[in-house]
Amino acid sequence: MMFVGEQPGDREDLAGRPFVGPAGMLLDRALVQAGIDRDQVYVTNVVKHFKWVADERGKRRIHKKPSASEINACRPWLDAELAVVKPEVLVCLGATAAQSLLGRKFSVSRQRGELVHSELARYVLATVHPSSLLRMPDEKDRHAEFERFVDDLRKVAGLISSRGPSSTVTKLAS
Repeated sequence: MMFVGEQPGDREDLAGRPFVGPAGMLLDRALVQAGIDRDQVYVTNVVKHFKWVADERGKRRIHKKPSASEINACRPWLDAELAVVKPEVLVCLGATAAQSLLGRKFSVSRQRGELVHSELARYVLATVHPSSLLRMPDEKDRHAEFERFVDDLRKVAGLISSRGPSSTVTKLAS
């Protein structure tokens, strides 16, 4: 099983490992609730470097969305990871990962939680990036979206435990 996010955050960049900061802690919590062992998941990012700008005081590094050229420049590394891991299940976390792997027309907001056809893995699903949940200002909305995120991950857990899809696979438009 392989999860792909956008890019390392500040803490990930400093640690040299993906998903160890606040978004990673939220992902860990969701994996536990979904019944997925994090040790059985290969976690990576589309972009391998942390793109950032300094805050007003210059004391914090603020995330900046990667450009298409940065995504394309990092693609050989992601392709190499996919070739080595050969995931049976691939989960795209957020729009950058989903559009990078499934095409620019892919919409996480419309196709979230759906199994989609792809040559990358037997089962492919996209959902929100955990950092998007952390940015939600309303606690009630944040809790509801976290539950939806866990439900998406439960679909993934069901694929592994039953070795078969619990819903139909959507064919991607080219």
